[in-house]
Amino acid sequence: MTDHYFTSNPNAKHHEQNFETTLKGNTLKFTTDSGVFSKERVDYGSKVMIEAIDPSVFPNEKMLEMGCGYGPVGLSLAKAYPELKVEMVDVNERALNLARKNAEENEISNVEMYLSSIYEKVNEKAFGAIISNPPIRAGKKVVHEIISEAYHYLAEGGVLIIVIQKKQGAPSAKQKMTDTFGNVERIALDKGYWVLQSKKKIIVMD
Repeated sequence: MTDHYFTSNPNAKHHEQNFETTLKGNTLKFTTDSGVFSKERVDYGSKVMIEAIDPSVFPNEKMLEMGCGYGPVGLSLAKAYPELKVEMVDVNERALNLARKNAEENEISNVEMYLSSIYEKVNEKAFGAIISNPPIRAGKKVVHEIISEAYHYLAEGGVLIIVIQKKQGAPSAKQKMTDTFGNVERIALDKGYWVLQSKKKIIVMD
């Protein structure tokens, strides 16, 4: 069976690598390894999403990254916006260990990381934002579950932000976000990558 980055314990032989990159104006150092997503460099779609995210639209400072890998998205945002309280989850233990190492290397402390299969271990139910570069290879069912279940973990006015290539299912993801939230906006488009944002409506009591 082929070993995937979205398995809990990848069997791929360790081959750690190091690189530096600039995200949100900060130079960050990352250690990666075999068995994790985009080990050679930060995925282009992740970069597009990182630069598109504006925490001023979040109703509170709590943010969840669903499927954090070795940490470039969540860590770059935590570094750029130290007021954020960032939770980062992944099903891949190897990736999480790297993310913890990368947080320490870059002196980022406003983060919490833990193992979770989608929202299984997530306890908070009032995030200001949930962000994800979803694991396309895990299948449409997983991607759509990340979208639909996000509604229950967001505060009123909270936003779901995902990045996905048009050829890998962006139109269907956009429709799923519309069906779930009643709204969706494409906040960035670059080289076929769509960054989509939906907002959980604020309930006005009479």
